[in-house]
Amino acid sequence: MNTNFMKKICYSIFAAVLIAFSSCSENKKDTSAKSENTSPPNVLVILTDQWRAQATSYAGDPNVNTPNLDELAKTSVNFKNAVSGMPVCSPFRASLLTGQRPLTHGVFMNDVQLDTNAVTIAKVFNKEGYDTGYIGKWHLDGRGRLQNVAPGKRRQGFKFWKGNECTHNYNKSVYYDNDDPDRKIWDGYDTFEQTDTAIDYLKEKKSSNSPFMMILSYGTPHAPYHTAPEKYRNRFDPDKIQLRKNVPDSLNARAKKDLAGYYAHIAAIDDMIGKLISNLKNTGKYENTIIVFTSDHGDLLGSHGAYKKQQPYEESARVPMLFHIPQNLRISIGERAALMNSEDIMPTLLGLCDISIPTTVEGINYRPYLEGKEQVGDATLLTCVQPFGQWNKVQHGAREYRAIKTQRYTYARGLTGPWLLFDNKIDPYQLNNLVGNEGYTSVQDDMEKLLYQRLEETGDEFLPGLAYIKKWGYSIDETGTVPYTH
Repeated sequence: MNTNFMKKICYSIFAAVLIAFSSCSENKKDTSAKSENTSPPNVLVILTDQWRAQATSYAGDPNVNTPNLDELAKTSVNFKNAVSGMPVCSPFRASLLTGQRPLTHGVFMNDVQLDTNAVTIAKVFNKEGYDTGYIGKWHLDGRGRLQNVAPGKRRQGFKFWKGNECTHNYNKSVYYDNDDPDRKIWDGYDTFEQTDTAIDYLKEKKSSNSPFMMILSYGTPHAPYHTAPEKYRNRFDPDKIQLRKNVPDSLNARAKKDLAGYYAHIAAIDDMIGKLISNLKNTGKYENTIIVFTSDHGDLLGSHGAYKKQQPYEESARVPMLFHIPQNLRISIGERAALMNSEDIMPTLLGLCDISIPTTVEGINYRPYLEGKEQVGDATLLTCVQPFGQWNKVQHGAREYRAIKTQRYTYARGLTGPWLLFDNKIDPYQLNNLVGNEGYTSVQDDMEKLLYQRLEETGDEFLPGLAYIKKWGYSIDETGTVPYTH
Protein backbone atom coordinates (compact mmCIF):
# COMPACT_ATOMS: atom_id res chain seq x y z
CA MET A 1 0.00 0.00 0.00
CA ASN A 2 1.21 3.51 -0.82
CA THR A 3 3.13 5.03 2.11
CA ASN A 4 1.84 8.57 1.49
CA PHE A 5 -1.73 7.27 1.39
CA MET A 6 -1.25 5.55 4.77
CA LYS A 7 0.14 8.78 6.25
CA LYS A 8 -2.93 10.71 5.09
CA ILE A 9 -5.25 8.18 6.73
CA CYS A 10 -3.31 8.38 10.02
CA TYR A 11 -3.35 12.16 9.98
CA SER A 12 -7.13 12.14 9.34
CA ILE A 13 -7.77 9.77 12.25
CA PHE A 14 -5.52 11.81 14.53
CA ALA A 15 -7.32 15.03 13.58
CA ALA A 16 -10.73 13.43 14.21
CA VAL A 17 -9.61 12.27 17.67
CA LEU A 18 -8.35 15.77 18.48
CA ILE A 19 -11.64 17.35 17.39
CA ALA A 20 -13.67 14.84 19.41
CA PHE A 21 -11.49 15.36 22.48
CA SER A 22 -11.77 19.14 22.10
CA SER A 23 -15.56 18.93 21.73
CA CYS A 24 -15.81 16.71 24.79
CA SER A 25 -13.71 19.16 26.81
CA GLU A 26 -15.87 22.09 25.71
CA ASN A 27 -19.01 20.20 26.70
CA LYS A 28 -17.52 19.57 30.12
CA LYS A 29 -16.72 23.25 30.46
CA ASP A 30 -20.26 24.20 29.48
CA THR A 31 -21.71 21.76 32.00
CA SER A 32 -19.42 23.09 34.70
CA ALA A 33 -20.41 26.70 33.93
CA LYS A 34 -24.06 25.74 33.95
CA SER A 35 -23.62 24.05 37.34
CA GLU A 36 -22.00 27.19 38.75
CA ASN A 37 -24.81 29.40 37.49
CA THR A 38 -27.50 27.12 38.89
CA SER A 39 -26.03 26.44 42.33
CA PRO A 40 -28.69 26.73 45.06
CA PRO A 41 -29.32 30.35 45.99
CA ASN A 42 -28.74 31.59 49.52
CA VAL A 43 -31.69 33.20 51.35
CA LEU A 44 -31.54 36.21 53.68
CA VAL A 45 -34.84 37.38 55.20
CA ILE A 46 -34.66 40.80 56.87
CA LEU A 47 -37.70 40.95 59.14
CA THR A 48 -38.64 44.14 60.98
CA ASP A 49 -41.28 44.79 63.62
CA GLN A 50 -44.18 47.21 63.04
CA TRP A 51 -42.79 48.91 59.89
CA ARG A 52 -45.73 50.09 57.80
CA ALA A 53 -45.50 49.94 54.02
CA GLN A 54 -45.80 53.71 53.60
CA ALA A 55 -42.70 54.55 55.68
CA THR A 56 -39.86 54.50 53.13
CA SER A 57 -38.65 57.08 50.69
CA TYR A 58 -39.11 54.61 47.78
CA ALA A 59 -42.80 54.42 48.83
CA GLY A 60 -43.03 58.23 48.86
CA ASP A 61 -42.89 59.11 52.58
CA PRO A 62 -41.76 62.75 52.72
CA ASN A 63 -40.42 62.46 56.28
CA VAL A 64 -37.66 59.89 55.93
CA ASN A 65 -34.79 59.07 53.60
CA THR A 66 -33.99 55.36 53.17
CA PRO A 67 -31.21 55.33 50.56
CA ASN A 68 -30.11 51.74 51.09
CA LEU A 69 -33.63 50.37 50.86
CA ASP A 70 -34.20 52.57 47.83
CA GLU A 71 -31.20 50.94 46.14
CA LEU A 72 -32.45 47.49 47.10
CA ALA A 73 -35.90 48.34 45.71
CA LYS A 74 -34.32 49.32 42.38
CA THR A 75 -32.99 45.78 41.96
CA SER A 76 -35.95 43.92 43.48
CA VAL A 77 -39.51 42.83 42.91
CA ASN A 78 -41.66 45.18 44.99
CA PHE A 79 -44.97 43.63 46.07
CA LYS A 80 -46.50 47.05 46.66
CA ASN A 81 -49.83 45.64 47.93
CA ALA A 82 -48.41 43.03 50.33
CA VAL A 83 -50.28 42.54 53.60
CA SER A 84 -49.97 40.96 57.01
CA GLY A 85 -52.99 38.64 57.00
CA MET A 86 -53.41 38.90 60.76
CA PRO A 87 -51.60 42.16 61.55
CA VAL A 88 -49.97 41.39 64.89
CA CYS A 89 -46.52 39.99 65.74
CA SER A 90 -46.74 36.26 66.51
CA PRO A 91 -49.36 35.29 63.88
CA PHE A 92 -47.29 36.77 61.05
CA ARG A 93 -44.12 35.07 62.28
CA ALA A 94 -45.82 31.69 62.55
CA SER A 95 -47.21 32.08 59.02
CA LEU A 96 -43.77 33.05 57.72
CA LEU A 97 -42.29 29.88 59.21
CA THR A 98 -45.06 27.44 58.24
CA GLY A 99 -46.74 28.84 55.12
CA GLN A 100 -50.07 28.40 56.91
CA ARG A 101 -52.85 30.77 57.93
CA PRO A 102 -53.22 31.61 61.66
CA LEU A 103 -56.40 29.60 62.20
CA THR A 104 -54.49 26.55 60.91
CA HIS A 105 -51.22 26.84 62.84
CA GLY A 106 -53.05 28.16 65.91
CA VAL A 107 -50.94 31.24 66.60
CA PHE A 108 -53.76 33.75 66.16
CA MET A 109 -52.56 36.00 68.99
CA ASN A 110 -49.32 36.94 70.70
CA ASP A 111 -47.52 34.94 73.39
CA VAL A 112 -48.60 31.43 72.52
CA GLN A 113 -46.30 28.69 71.28
CA LEU A 114 -46.10 27.46 67.71
CA ASP A 115 -46.50 23.68 67.62
CA THR A 116 -42.98 22.24 67.89
CA ASN A 117 -43.95 19.52 65.38
CA ALA A 118 -44.84 22.08 62.71
CA VAL A 119 -43.31 21.72 59.25
CA THR A 120 -41.24 24.91 59.11
CA ILE A 121 -39.11 26.71 56.59
CA ALA A 122 -35.91 25.89 58.51
CA LYS A 123 -36.69 22.18 58.67
CA VAL A 124 -37.32 22.08 54.92
CA PHE A 125 -34.13 23.97 54.06
CA ASN A 126 -32.14 21.75 56.44
CA LYS A 127 -33.20 18.66 54.48
CA GLU A 128 -31.91 20.32 51.30
CA GLY A 129 -28.42 20.77 52.77
CA TYR A 130 -28.74 24.41 53.77
CA ASP A 131 -27.17 25.97 56.84
CA THR A 132 -29.98 27.71 58.73
CA GLY A 133 -29.73 30.54 61.23
CA TYR A 134 -31.92 32.92 63.24
CA ILE A 135 -30.89 36.21 64.86
CA GLY A 136 -33.04 38.57 66.92
CA LYS A 137 -36.69 38.63 67.98
CA TRP A 138 -38.52 35.26 67.91
CA HIS A 139 -41.92 35.70 69.67
CA LEU A 140 -43.13 32.17 68.93
CA ASP A 141 -42.40 30.30 72.15
CA GLY A 142 -44.95 31.68 74.59
CA ARG A 143 -43.11 30.80 77.80
CA GLY A 144 -42.23 34.30 79.00
CA ARG A 145 -40.73 37.06 76.93
CA LEU A 146 -37.25 37.11 78.49
CA GLN A 147 -36.88 33.35 78.82
CA ASN A 148 -34.53 31.19 76.78
CA VAL A 149 -35.97 29.43 73.75
CA ALA A 150 -34.12 26.21 74.51
CA PRO A 151 -32.22 24.32 71.78
CA GLY A 152 -34.18 21.57 70.11
CA LYS A 153 -37.75 21.48 68.88
CA ARG A 154 -38.67 24.88 70.26
CA ARG A 155 -36.28 26.54 67.79
CA GLN A 156 -38.23 25.02 64.90
CA GLY A 157 -35.21 23.69 62.99
CA PHE A 158 -32.84 26.66 63.06
CA LYS A 159 -29.27 25.50 63.71
CA PHE A 160 -27.45 28.77 64.38
CA TRP A 161 -29.17 30.90 67.04
CA LYS A 162 -28.59 34.27 68.66
CA GLY A 163 -32.01 35.46 69.68
CA ASN A 164 -34.62 36.29 72.27
CA GLU A 165 -38.29 35.46 72.66
CA CYS A 166 -39.39 39.10 72.77
CA THR A 167 -38.14 42.37 74.20
CA HIS A 168 -38.75 46.01 73.39
CA ASN A 169 -35.74 47.28 75.28
CA TYR A 170 -33.41 47.87 72.35
CA ASN A 171 -30.39 49.03 74.31
CA LYS A 172 -28.45 46.33 76.13
CA SER A 173 -31.25 43.87 75.48
CA VAL A 174 -31.41 40.17 76.35
CA TYR A 175 -30.42 37.34 74.01
CA TYR A 176 -29.22 33.73 74.13
CA ASP A 177 -26.24 32.37 72.23
CA ASN A 178 -26.72 28.99 70.53
CA ASP A 179 -26.45 26.17 73.14
CA ASP A 180 -25.38 28.41 76.05
CA PRO A 181 -28.29 28.54 78.56
CA ASP A 182 -26.98 31.67 80.28
CA ARG A 183 -28.65 34.98 79.53
CA LYS A 184 -26.53 37.40 77.49
CA ILE A 185 -26.80 41.17 76.92
CA TRP A 186 -26.09 42.92 73.64
CA ASP A 187 -23.41 45.55 74.22
CA GLY A 188 -25.37 48.49 72.78
CA TYR A 189 -28.30 49.22 70.45
CA ASP A 190 -29.37 45.73 69.46
CA THR A 191 -30.13 46.60 65.82
CA PHE A 192 -26.40 47.26 65.39
CA GLU A 193 -25.28 44.21 67.39
CA GLN A 194 -27.60 41.84 65.55
CA THR A 195 -26.40 43.18 62.20
CA ASP A 196 -22.76 42.56 63.17
CA THR A 197 -23.67 39.02 64.23
CA ALA A 198 -25.30 38.41 60.86
CA ILE A 199 -22.22 39.76 59.09
CA ASP A 200 -19.97 37.44 61.10
CA TYR A 201 -22.24 34.55 60.10
CA LEU A 202 -22.01 35.54 56.42
CA LYS A 203 -18.22 35.83 56.60
CA GLU A 204 -18.01 32.29 57.99
CA LYS A 205 -20.00 31.10 54.96
CA LYS A 206 -17.59 32.75 52.50
CA SER A 207 -15.63 29.55 51.88
CA SER A 208 -18.52 27.16 52.54
CA ASN A 209 -19.97 25.02 49.77
CA SER A 210 -23.31 24.84 51.59
CA PRO A 211 -25.95 27.49 50.89
CA PHE A 212 -27.51 29.32 53.83
CA MET A 213 -30.97 30.43 54.88
CA MET A 214 -30.82 33.18 57.52
CA ILE A 215 -33.60 35.20 59.16
CA LEU A 216 -32.43 38.47 60.74
CA SER A 217 -35.29 39.70 62.91
CA TYR A 218 -35.04 43.27 64.22
CA GLY A 219 -37.25 44.46 67.10
CA THR A 220 -37.45 47.99 65.71
CA PRO A 221 -39.11 50.30 64.62
CA HIS A 222 -41.70 49.02 67.12
CA ALA A 223 -42.30 51.25 70.16
CA PRO A 224 -40.77 52.57 72.37
CA TYR A 225 -40.17 55.09 69.62
CA HIS A 226 -37.56 57.27 71.32
CA THR A 227 -34.71 54.86 72.04
CA ALA A 228 -32.66 54.92 68.82
CA PRO A 229 -29.10 56.30 69.12
CA GLU A 230 -29.00 60.06 69.55
CA LYS A 231 -27.46 60.78 66.14
CA TYR A 232 -30.54 59.25 64.50
CA ARG A 233 -33.04 60.95 66.82
CA ASN A 234 -31.41 64.30 66.06
CA ARG A 235 -32.28 63.95 62.37
CA PHE A 236 -36.02 64.29 62.95
CA ASP A 237 -37.73 67.40 64.27
CA PRO A 238 -41.32 66.61 65.39
CA ASP A 239 -42.46 70.07 64.28
CA LYS A 240 -41.44 69.26 60.69
CA ILE A 241 -43.15 65.88 60.50
CA GLN A 242 -45.92 65.75 57.87
CA LEU A 243 -48.85 63.70 59.17
CA ARG A 244 -51.09 61.49 57.10
CA LYS A 245 -54.47 63.04 56.34
CA ASN A 246 -56.31 60.51 58.48
CA VAL A 247 -54.69 61.55 61.80
CA PRO A 248 -57.26 63.53 63.84
CA ASP A 249 -56.27 66.95 65.18
CA SER A 250 -56.51 65.67 68.76
CA LEU A 251 -53.52 63.36 68.12
CA ASN A 252 -51.34 65.74 66.07
CA ALA A 253 -48.78 66.59 68.73
CA ARG A 254 -48.41 63.05 70.02
CA ALA A 255 -48.22 61.53 66.54
CA LYS A 256 -45.54 63.98 65.36
CA LYS A 257 -43.41 63.29 68.40
CA ASP A 258 -43.75 59.51 68.08
CA LEU A 259 -43.18 59.53 64.32
CA ALA A 260 -39.92 61.39 64.82
CA GLY A 261 -38.71 58.52 67.00
CA TYR A 262 -40.19 55.90 64.66
CA TYR A 263 -38.27 57.33 61.72
CA ALA A 264 -35.07 57.41 63.81
CA HIS A 265 -35.32 53.63 64.25
CA ILE A 266 -36.02 53.28 60.52
CA ALA A 267 -32.98 55.37 59.55
CA ALA A 268 -30.79 53.17 61.77
CA ILE A 269 -32.12 49.98 60.16
CA ASP A 270 -31.58 51.45 56.71
CA ASP A 271 -27.92 52.03 57.51
CA MET A 272 -27.63 48.44 58.72
CA ILE A 273 -29.21 47.10 55.54
CA GLY A 274 -26.58 49.00 53.58
CA LYS A 275 -23.89 47.45 55.77
CA LEU A 276 -25.32 43.95 55.27
CA ILE A 277 -25.48 44.24 51.50
CA SER A 278 -21.96 45.67 51.34
CA ASN A 279 -20.65 42.68 53.26
CA LEU A 280 -22.61 40.24 51.10
CA LYS A 281 -20.88 41.74 48.08
CA ASN A 282 -17.49 41.55 49.77
CA THR A 283 -17.96 37.85 50.49
CA GLY A 284 -19.01 37.16 46.89
CA LYS A 285 -22.43 35.90 48.00
CA TYR A 286 -24.58 38.82 46.84
CA GLU A 287 -25.12 37.69 43.24
CA ASN A 288 -26.53 34.35 44.38
CA THR A 289 -28.58 35.46 47.39
CA ILE A 290 -32.32 36.01 47.56
CA ILE A 291 -32.93 38.97 49.90
CA VAL A 292 -36.40 39.52 51.34
CA PHE A 293 -37.19 42.71 53.23
CA THR A 294 -40.51 42.85 55.07
CA SER A 295 -42.30 43.47 58.38
CA ASP A 296 -44.73 41.53 60.55
CA HIS A 297 -47.34 44.35 60.42
CA GLY A 298 -47.60 48.13 60.28
CA ASP A 299 -48.35 50.87 62.80
CA LEU A 300 -51.34 53.23 62.79
CA LEU A 301 -49.43 55.95 64.68
CA GLY A 302 -52.50 58.12 65.07
CA SER A 303 -54.22 57.28 61.78
CA HIS A 304 -57.95 56.72 62.29
CA GLY A 305 -57.49 57.87 65.88
CA ALA A 306 -55.59 54.73 66.91
CA TYR A 307 -52.10 53.32 67.45
CA LYS A 308 -50.26 50.08 66.75
CA LYS A 309 -51.87 47.24 64.74
CA GLN A 310 -54.53 44.50 64.40
CA GLN A 311 -57.00 46.68 62.50
CA PRO A 312 -57.68 46.31 58.73
CA TYR A 313 -56.62 49.86 57.80
CA GLU A 314 -53.75 50.39 55.35
CA GLU A 315 -51.28 51.69 57.96
CA SER A 316 -51.79 48.57 60.08
CA ALA A 317 -52.22 45.78 57.53
CA ARG A 318 -49.99 46.73 54.59
CA VAL A 319 -46.28 45.88 54.88
CA PRO A 320 -43.15 46.44 52.76
CA MET A 321 -42.24 43.38 50.68
CA LEU A 322 -39.10 43.40 48.54
CA PHE A 323 -37.71 40.28 46.85
CA HIS A 324 -34.19 40.73 45.50
CA ILE A 325 -33.76 37.70 43.21
CA PRO A 326 -30.53 36.51 41.49
CA GLN A 327 -30.36 37.48 37.82
CA ASN A 328 -29.91 33.91 36.61
CA LEU A 329 -33.54 33.22 37.55
CA ARG A 330 -34.53 35.73 34.85
CA ILE A 331 -37.31 37.44 36.80
CA SER A 332 -37.95 41.06 35.90
CA ILE A 333 -37.54 43.64 38.65
CA GLY A 334 -40.12 46.31 39.45
CA GLU A 335 -43.49 46.71 41.12
CA ARG A 336 -46.09 43.93 41.21
CA ALA A 337 -49.74 44.44 42.09
CA ALA A 338 -50.47 40.99 43.58
CA LEU A 339 -51.53 40.97 47.23
CA MET A 340 -48.86 38.72 48.70
CA ASN A 341 -49.86 37.57 52.19
CA SER A 342 -47.91 36.27 55.18
CA GLU A 343 -48.36 32.59 54.35
CA ASP A 344 -47.10 33.13 50.78
CA ILE A 345 -43.50 33.96 51.72
CA MET A 346 -42.38 30.41 52.57
CA PRO A 347 -43.74 28.69 49.40
CA THR A 348 -42.40 31.49 47.20
CA LEU A 349 -38.90 31.13 48.66
CA LEU A 350 -39.04 27.35 48.25
CA GLY A 351 -40.24 27.78 44.67
CA LEU A 352 -37.41 30.19 43.85
CA CYS A 353 -34.92 27.67 45.29
CA ASP A 354 -36.45 24.73 43.34
CA ILE A 355 -37.38 22.98 46.57
CA SER A 356 -40.55 20.90 46.82
CA ILE A 357 -43.29 22.62 48.80
CA PRO A 358 -44.72 20.53 51.68
CA THR A 359 -48.39 19.56 51.48
CA THR A 360 -48.95 21.32 54.83
CA VAL A 361 -48.40 24.72 53.16
CA GLU A 362 -51.50 26.81 52.37
CA GLY A 363 -49.83 29.86 50.83
CA ILE A 364 -49.22 30.71 47.18
CA ASN A 365 -45.93 30.04 45.41
CA TYR A 366 -45.49 33.29 43.48
CA ARG A 367 -42.64 32.09 41.25
CA PRO A 368 -44.94 31.26 38.28
CA TYR A 369 -46.58 34.66 38.71
CA LEU A 370 -43.18 36.36 38.72
CA GLU A 371 -42.27 34.47 35.55
CA GLY A 372 -45.46 35.66 33.85
CA LYS A 373 -46.94 32.16 33.65
CA GLU A 374 -50.06 32.68 35.78
CA GLN A 375 -52.17 35.38 37.39
CA VAL A 376 -52.78 35.08 41.14
CA GLY A 377 -53.08 37.37 44.15
CA ASP A 378 -56.04 39.49 43.00
CA ALA A 379 -57.58 39.30 46.48
CA THR A 380 -56.54 38.19 49.96
CA LEU A 381 -57.93 37.78 53.48
CA LEU A 382 -57.35 39.84 56.62
CA THR A 383 -58.41 38.21 59.88
CA CYS A 384 -58.85 39.18 63.54
CA VAL A 385 -60.30 37.00 66.29
CA GLN A 386 -59.35 39.30 69.20
CA PRO A 387 -61.91 41.95 70.22
CA PHE A 388 -60.16 41.86 73.60
CA GLY A 389 -56.73 42.60 72.10
CA GLN A 390 -54.52 45.30 73.50
CA TRP A 391 -54.63 47.37 70.28
CA ASN A 392 -57.87 46.27 68.62
CA LYS A 393 -59.91 48.29 71.11
CA VAL A 394 -63.67 48.56 71.14
CA GLN A 395 -63.44 52.31 71.78
CA HIS A 396 -61.79 52.61 68.34
CA GLY A 397 -64.68 50.75 66.71
CA ALA A 398 -62.71 47.51 66.68
CA ARG A 399 -64.18 44.01 66.73
CA GLU A 400 -63.63 40.47 65.49
CA TYR A 401 -63.58 40.79 61.73
CA ARG A 402 -62.89 39.15 58.44
CA ALA A 403 -61.83 41.42 55.59
CA ILE A 404 -61.26 40.88 51.91
CA LYS A 405 -58.75 43.13 50.18
CA THR A 406 -58.41 43.55 46.43
CA GLN A 407 -56.13 45.80 44.45
CA ARG A 408 -58.77 48.53 44.71
CA TYR A 409 -61.11 47.85 47.65
CA THR A 410 -60.99 46.88 51.30
CA TYR A 411 -64.16 45.35 52.74
CA ALA A 412 -64.47 44.26 56.39
CA ARG A 413 -67.31 42.52 58.13
CA GLY A 414 -67.89 42.04 61.87
CA LEU A 415 -69.93 39.25 63.45
CA THR A 416 -73.08 41.39 63.29
CA GLY A 417 -72.74 42.73 59.75
CA PRO A 418 -70.77 44.92 57.32
CA TRP A 419 -68.27 47.25 58.97
CA LEU A 420 -65.95 48.98 56.48
CA LEU A 421 -65.77 49.51 52.73
CA PHE A 422 -63.07 51.69 51.19
CA ASP A 423 -62.25 52.55 47.60
CA ASN A 424 -58.50 52.75 48.06
CA LYS A 425 -57.94 54.14 44.57
CA ILE A 426 -59.88 57.36 45.09
CA ASP A 427 -59.63 57.38 48.89
CA PRO A 428 -56.07 56.19 49.76
CA TYR A 429 -56.35 57.49 53.35
CA GLN A 430 -59.61 55.54 53.88
CA LEU A 431 -61.52 58.55 55.15
CA ASN A 432 -64.89 57.67 53.60
CA ASN A 433 -66.58 54.45 54.76
CA LEU A 434 -68.84 53.38 51.89
CA VAL A 435 -70.86 50.70 53.72
CA GLY A 436 -74.51 51.38 52.89
CA ASN A 437 -73.62 54.01 50.27
CA GLU A 438 -76.17 53.70 47.43
CA GLY A 439 -73.56 54.36 44.79
CA TYR A 440 -71.54 51.36 45.96
CA THR A 441 -74.32 48.82 46.54
CA SER A 442 -73.12 46.49 43.79
CA VAL A 443 -69.49 46.82 44.91
CA GLN A 444 -70.45 45.96 48.50
CA ASP A 445 -72.48 42.96 47.30
CA ASP A 446 -69.58 41.72 45.16
CA MET A 447 -67.09 42.12 48.00
CA GLU A 448 -69.44 40.32 50.40
CA LYS A 449 -69.70 37.38 47.98
CA LEU A 450 -65.94 37.34 47.45
CA LEU A 451 -65.33 37.39 51.20
CA TYR A 452 -67.62 34.45 51.90
CA GLN A 453 -66.26 32.54 48.93
CA ARG A 454 -62.76 32.93 50.38
CA LEU A 455 -63.93 31.96 53.89
CA GLU A 456 -65.49 28.81 52.47
CA GLU A 457 -62.32 27.98 50.54
CA THR A 458 -60.21 28.34 53.68
CA GLY A 459 -62.64 26.57 56.01
CA ASP A 460 -63.10 29.64 58.20
CA GLU A 461 -66.40 29.47 60.13
CA PHE A 462 -65.99 33.08 61.39
CA LEU A 463 -66.78 32.29 65.01
CA PRO A 464 -66.60 34.63 68.02
CA GLY A 465 -63.03 35.07 69.22
CA LEU A 466 -63.52 33.20 72.48
CA ALA A 467 -64.52 30.07 70.54
CA TYR A 468 -60.98 29.89 69.13
CA ILE A 469 -59.50 30.47 72.58
CA LYS A 470 -61.46 27.50 73.86
CA LYS A 471 -60.65 25.33 70.85
CA TRP A 472 -56.90 25.79 71.29
CA GLY A 473 -56.91 25.64 75.07
CA TYR A 474 -55.68 29.17 75.68
CA SER A 475 -56.84 31.50 78.43
CA ILE A 476 -56.89 35.26 78.88
CA ASP A 477 -56.52 37.32 82.02
CA GLU A 478 -58.32 40.51 82.96
CA THR A 479 -55.93 42.65 80.88
CA GLY A 480 -56.59 40.68 77.71
CA THR A 481 -53.14 39.09 77.58
CA VAL A 482 -52.65 35.41 76.97
CA PRO A 483 -50.32 33.56 79.35
CA TYR A 484 -48.75 30.41 77.94
CA THR A 485 -51.31 27.61 78.39
CA HIS A 486 -50.99 25.56 75.19
